[in-house]
Amino acid sequence: MHAPNQEQPSPSLNCFDSITSTTFNILAPIYKRLNSESLESEHRECWLGRNKRILDQLLHLESSIEFWVGNEELVNMYEKRLGDAGYATYKLARTNNRGDGLLTAVYQQHLHVLDYRQLLFNDFGDRVAQLLHVKLLVHHPEHETAKIQKEALVVNTHLMFPHDSSYSFHRLKQVYKILQNIESYIDECRLLHVPIILCGDWNGSRKGHVYKFLQSQGFISSYDVAHRYNNSDENSNKWISHRNHRGNVCGVDFVWLRNPRLWPTPLKKGYMEAIFGNLVQILLKVSKEGSDPPNLFECDGGNITYSQFSEGLTKLGLCVSDMEIKQLWEKLDPDRDGLVELSGFDELTQRQQTPLHQEDENEQIGAAMNPTVKVPSVKSTISFNIERAMLYPPEVEKGIWPEGYSLSDHALLSVEFRPVNINVPTYD
Repeated sequence: MHAPNQEQPSPSLNCFDSITSTTFNILAPIYKRLNSESLESEHRECWLGRNKRILDQLLHLESSIEFWVGNEELVNMYEKRLGDAGYATYKLARTNNRGDGLLTAVYQQHLHVLDYRQLLFNDFGDRVAQLLHVKLLVHHPEHETAKIQKEALVVNTHLMFPHDSSYSFHRLKQVYKILQNIESYIDECRLLHVPIILCGDWNGSRKGHVYKFLQSQGFISSYDVAHRYNNSDENSNKWISHRNHRGNVCGVDFVWLRNPRLWPTPLKKGYMEAIFGNLVQILLKVSKEGSDPPNLFECDGGNITYSQFSEGLTKLGLCVSDMEIKQLWEKLDPDRDGLVELSGFDELTQRQQTPLHQEDENEQIGAAMNPTVKVPSVKSTISFNIERAMLYPPEVEKGIWPEGYSLSDHALLSVEFRPVNINVPTYD
């Protein structure tokens, strides 16, 4: 993260109004095809020239940078140029020598990295994530009153591509693991009241269950908020950030924000509801098209039994217990006949609107909303207002992928945040 362009006084006296965060999937040369027979990684002058142009663009933005990188020489080039510009870099390769990975760069004059954690999913996609605990070093008169915690958590990741319906469950599990690690880190460091920023290529759109799951956990899409888009807004589905290998264009790159004082759905509850929503969507499609659920369940004459259902979910390795699988099944089989009939599944979903674990609805609110509980103290911390967000090239904001754009098959997303002071209750 970095303050916008301005004159640079000494770090101890530097004032700032906002910080920016940029995420960009640069398309590793091992995946970029020059033609049907040649990869960019086979032509040094091609990937070297393209990535020099990428670095020029990134350094012009003067932001914290989170993006996908490639081979060792390429990584060294990024580390050298970013280091010379005052950035601290953190790299993490995908497991099993996939040849690419993540790199996060933090501008050291304005942010200090207090801690860095590597998150390895250890799944068949060999995906990874980075967790950084940062402290704002720059000063502003508004933030110089009594002890104000000026810290934040930043995560950089890249979810797997949804090749078929079963991959949607793995992507949900990857997000669940990230959020579990965040919760564990918050408990370990007693960081209940810090803003959290999630950056990266999420390989899914606003219509997907990953988006809804993150919303259930109190996260908001910075770009959508900055442009005042909502789910009912026709324009909200126009912006794109990626043209994939199938030639489809979609919006998949996000900078998510969760501020303090939000009381999200408990993590496991939100995860279970996301899994259930994904199941319903897949089974509805199967019911309408008359096809078998891909790589999920074996069917007996258009019906799914509990044993088939349980075996299918267990094979997916979704981090759910036998009891939780049973709860999912009971939602799908309300008449308790031991079968899910695909032919009538559309009618079933119209009747089944109650959420899972409804009795836990207010658990997370706890003492903060209970008038009988005394609040012993108030803590000052920061929250982020979303000032603006932009995509580059600008044509993608209108749903147009410019044919002359050659930096990557992804657009660059940059978000400006303004820190503000807030008081939050503490219960220590």
